[in-house]
Parts: sequence; structure tokens; C-alpha cells
Amino acid sequence: MDDLMIVGYDTRFLGEQFAEECANVISANAFRALLCDGPVPTPTISHVIRTQGAVCGINFTASHNPPQYNGMKLSTGDGAPALPEITRNVEQLIEGSISIPNSAKAAGSEGLQTFSARPGYLADLETKINFDLIAEAGGRYAYDPLWGTGRGYLDEALRSHGLEVTTIHDWRDVLFGGRSPEPEASHLEELREVVLSKGCVLGLATDGDADRFGVIDSNGSFITPNQLIALLFDYLVESRKWSGGAARSVATSHLVDRVAESRGLPLYETPVGFKFIGELINEDKIVIGGEESAGLSIKGHYPEKDGILACLLAAEAVASRGTSLTEQLNDLYARVGKLESGRIGVRLTTELMETLGDKLKQDPREIGGRRVERTNRIDGVKFIFADGSWLLMRPSGTEPVVRIYAESESAKDLEVLLEQGHKFLLG
Repeated sequence: MDDLMIVGYDTRFLGEQFAEECANVISANAFRALLCDGPVPTPTISHVIRTQGAVCGINFTASHNPPQYNGMKLSTGDGAPALPEITRNVEQLIEGSISIPNSAKAAGSEGLQTFSARPGYLADLETKINFDLIAEAGGRYAYDPLWGTGRGYLDEALRSHGLEVTTIHDWRDVLFGGRSPEPEASHLEELREVVLSKGCVLGLATDGDADRFGVIDSNGSFITPNQLIALLFDYLVESRKWSGGAARSVATSHLVDRVAESRGLPLYETPVGFKFIGELINEDKIVIGGEESAGLSIKGHYPEKDGILACLLAAEAVASRGTSLTEQLNDLYARVGKLESGRIGVRLTTELMETLGDKLKQDPREIGGRRVERTNRIDGVKFIFADGSWLLMRPSGTEPVVRIYAESESAKDLEVLLEQGHKFLLG
């Protein structure tokens, strides 16, 4: 079926209309379009591409970005995010030869083939999550899809195994409650309240297109993506007995490195962008790959981040080990040491745009009195200091900001590092 393309959309304003028009353009250009019959998570699109033998997939979504944003995520025939060179080639083809029908009606939208993506994706999760363990452990769960595409997916997966799930924000709101549908700590206060009031095992959340995750532990603590990636790496190696290493983006915690070292496994560092981790998934080199921005996938899954999978793996780890994520983290810290990670954003002003390129080319011997041991330019510029702490500066790929990331062994020193990075950037 090398002429088939999958088209989906999230819960944003006019999403279904954009998707339908796209499917008609595809049909008008001698390809076949399979249009998802409702809002669909990006990882589900990956599953459909692979099971239907499609050449690619397009999901109309702006993911975790503000309500007024929208975009198109292009996935290749393996279900992975398209690499930059593929996207550029597609853009050139569109500019040069694409036929645009005058309207959906003219293209024959009544004849579009639709497809229910959910059943097959949920069935596939059954092969990758030990639901029997989770069901045997029992307990209540809370879920916040943030008005996005995860509703009816993650909660349904748990309920179908007899678990009690309280779902909030599970209706369509094209404004996502008036803020970005991003599962960060500041957006999950209502979920935290449900966890504490109902005595839940975990509070789980996904973003607008359900490719990112957020997790609240039973004590109300937010488990950061950096922490969960390291924890799940440790858990999967222990429970699955899988071979292979871990992959993390340049901006992700070195706590993952410490787990890899303690387990005698390799560590792969990639540029920011899950497509680079996806290549290692395809090559079967890694047990897990993750990014500090809450993207994660595992061995044998799709080369695309999957927030639903990540949340269910967190539930499995708690059920299997019989201890909370906080307790598991403390055990991990006792074995490999604790690290504190954080980031800030600096608005990309006209003045900063003029100086940014030169700033990122500099090779200082020290920053704020810390000796720079080595410099990494795999994506942006990353200064690794003699004491193991580090500082990364890189422009965002989706917003007009420069991100400053840092990591140290103490929360106090982390604050100092971030401030030093801010001064370096603007000084």
C-alpha cells in the first residue's frame, strides 16, 4: 500500500476541517487517504501507519503549544517523525507540483475513507504493558488528558482491566482551559487534588496529542520527566531483562547516564528532537529513549514518543515493585547519586538575535568561576564543568525563546548555574 497516507487531527479549533481538506488534496494527487474518524494521538498515527503499510502520516496538531497554535506533524513510513531533510524535500515537492482542489466538495469529500484508530492501538498496548500486574495491585488512578486526544485511550486501557479511574477535563475545549495543554507541574494542580483526595496510586496526564506525559505520585509530588526516564530505564532493564542501552537528548538529565553506568550499558546522546532517538529505536540499540520535555519510547515500540505508554509504564513499575515512585527514586539516588535539573527561557529579542550566534560560538575557559572541562555542540552549546555539572543554551525549535538548561548535585547550585547561564547569554 505504498500510495496510502494517514491523516489525523487533535482537538483544536477546525482540526477536523483541516484534516478533511488535507485528505482531499492527497486524493487529488493520485494517492489514497485514510482519514481518522476522531481526534487521535500522534503515537496512534504511528501505529496505523505501520499496521496499514502507509507511506506516511500527517497529524494536524500543535501538541503541547498554546491554543491559538496549530501545525502538521509528518511521520514517515516507519511511524517516526520525519527528519529535517525529508521535511524539506516534501516542502519542495508541494511548491513545485501539487494539485490543489478548489474545495473539499469539488474533490469529493463524501467518498473519503475513514478509519477507527483506537481499537488497534489499544490492542497493541496489551503486548507492551503488563496489565495483569497493574490489575492485581489494584488501586485508584486519576487521569487528566488536558482536553486533548488521550481521553478514551489511557483511561479506557486501565478501566478495561477493572481499575477505577477518575478522569478530569475529558471533554473537547478548543481553548484547553485557556492555556497550553502541556502536562507540566503548574498545569496539574487539579489532578494533584484528585490524587490526594481520592487516595490514588498515581495521577497521569498527557498533552494535546498525547505524545508527552506528566505524572503525579501518590503523595502529590510531581515526578519530572528527567526522573521518570531514569526510573523506567532502571525498571525495564531489571524486569524485562532486555539488552541495549539508553538514549537521551543533549538537554536531558545525566541521571540516565548514571543508571546506564551502574548497569554496565551504553548511553547515546542525541540532538533535541525525538526523531533522532527514533532512529535508535528502529536500530534496536536501546531499551529506552527519552527527552526532558516529556517524550519517551521503548524497545519494540514505535520510533515516536508516546505519553500514554509512558504513563502506563509508570503504573506498571509501581505495581511490580510495590513501592511508590518517590520511594523508587530515593532508592535510585542511594545507588547512583542525586542530580537536580532545571531550565529557563529567555525571550529572543531583536538585540539577542544579533548577538546569539557569536555567543554560542564562544569557548570560555570558565563560567562564573567554574572551569569548563569540555564543550559539546551537538545541539546548541553545552558546557560540562569539572565537577560534573553542566549548562546548555539552545534556541527553541517552536517558540521565539532561547532555552537555558542546567544540572547539578544540589538545588541551590542549580539556581546559581541557571543565573550564570542567563548572565553569559545576555552579557
